[in-house]
Parts: sequence; structure tokens; C-alpha cells
Amino acid sequence: MDYLTKSEEILLLAIWRQQENAYGVTIRKSVGEVTGKIMSFGALYVSLDKLLKKGYVTKTPGDPRPERGGRRKNFYRLSAAGSHALQASRELNKALWNEVPDFAFKAK
Repeated sequence: MDYLTKSEEILLLAIWRQQENAYGVTIRKSVGEVTGKIMSFGALYVSLDKLLKKGYVTKTPGDPRPERGGRRKNFYRLSAAGSHALQASRELNKALWNEVPDFAFKAK
């Protein structure tokens, strides 16, 4: 099985959090809120295209909007493969951190 990169995991979780409202701006905002880092739109769309090619997300164009100059928003959703990949990532993280106590990282 191929494991998700941390960036892929963060993006897929951001898409999951936004549910029906997952498009570029909301995904970027969600990533920034969680990580404290602002992703450029260029990096975001390159990463979303990679997730699309891997089959982890689907992309659906919305209706053209006059306030957007007639442009459409592209909405992203997790595919079944994306959901399975996130679950595998969660299980891997649990296994990696199993039996590591919280106090192991406290300053002495």
C-alpha cells in the first residue's frame, strides 16, 4: 500500500472538513487554520491536481457566478479511495505512536 504524504493527509482532511463547500479558498483557509501556514494558490492547485490524478478526490464545477465574472468554482470531494487512504494513514499514525507516553517529550 502507498501511504499518504503529510501534505496529502492535510489536504484530504481539509476537504473532508469543508464537506460540500470544499473549493480552493476554503481548503486553503482550513489548511492555514490547522498548520499556521498559508499555502500559495499555485501550490494548492498543483497538489489538488495530484490528488485528483491519484483518484483520492473528485472535482465538480459549480455554476458560473456573476460576482466571479462568470467563472465557476471547482468543488472537491473525497473519493472512496481518498477515504480509504485517510483511514490507512490514521491507523499507521496510531501504530507509530502506540506506547509512546506523553511525558517522553517533556523538557527535563
